[in-house]
Amino acid sequence: MIDSPARSVTGVLHPGAMGVTVAAACSGIVLWASEDRSAETAERASDAGLTDVGSLAELVDAADFVISVCPPHGAEALASAVADTGFDGCYVDANAISPAASRRIATRFENFVDGSLIGPPAREPGTTRLYLAGPDAGRVATRFAGSLLEARVLPDGAIGAASALKMAYAAWSKGTSALLISVAALAAAEGVSDDLTAEWAMSQPGLSQRLTYTAIQSAPKAWRWVGEMDEIADTFAAVGLPDGFHRAASEVYARLEEFKNVRSASVEGLLEALLGAEPV
Repeated sequence: MIDSPARSVTGVLHPGAMGVTVAAACSGIVLWASEDRSAETAERASDAGLTDVGSLAELVDAADFVISVCPPHGAEALASAVADTGFDGCYVDANAISPAASRRIATRFENFVDGSLIGPPAREPGTTRLYLAGPDAGRVATRFAGSLLEARVLPDGAIGAASALKMAYAAWSKGTSALLISVAALAAAEGVSDDLTAEWAMSQPGLSQRLTYTAIQSAPKAWRWVGEMDEIADTFAAVGLPDGFHRAASEVYARLEEFKNVRSASVEGLLEALLGAEPV
């Protein structure tokens, strides 16, 4: 049990590559729970100076705020696990989930903030923003004042607004990356890769460079983006828009899951995996 009369204690679930920078940017005492977590996660948390309380039960007992940063496919289950403990503080879901999913989670908590993260892990100023919506959004934002993570409260933002912003943003940034990889795979399968590259150089300068960047930056995270593309597709469908774009993007990223956490990946390696994978 953490002794904190002022109750300025935040629990972060779970300090992965992004989550640990969120935790490091948060003021006051910041807790994490090592139970069932990997050695890599433990090392990240230790390096960031987080306090390990061992279990989820201990974390929610000590914290007045809990922030969830996890792969989107696990967001609702994690929220349910916290709600089932009887947690009576403020729960912040900062995951890449649909507005509908955010609103479902909100029903489990008396105090809930809808959040979303845009940008890379917050290691430099001006790169990463935490958007917040809901009645307690301002209170959450104060915990990040002056940090590397810029907390922005959406004015008059209802629950689901921060998630909707993330869905719209990632629909373009990650959706178009999946499309670009697929286009390159098509050209490779038909034997016109060099011709396409030459045409891009004339009419679409920068696309070849973006393809290389996508291979290096996106492949290690593709496994996380499968669920995110599904969440985006659900968001499109919920407002009557075609959802096939991002259902296909989900399959593209699923075919690249073998690159999980690799240090680097080549364009050729990505195309081989994409073309050689069985349909999912």
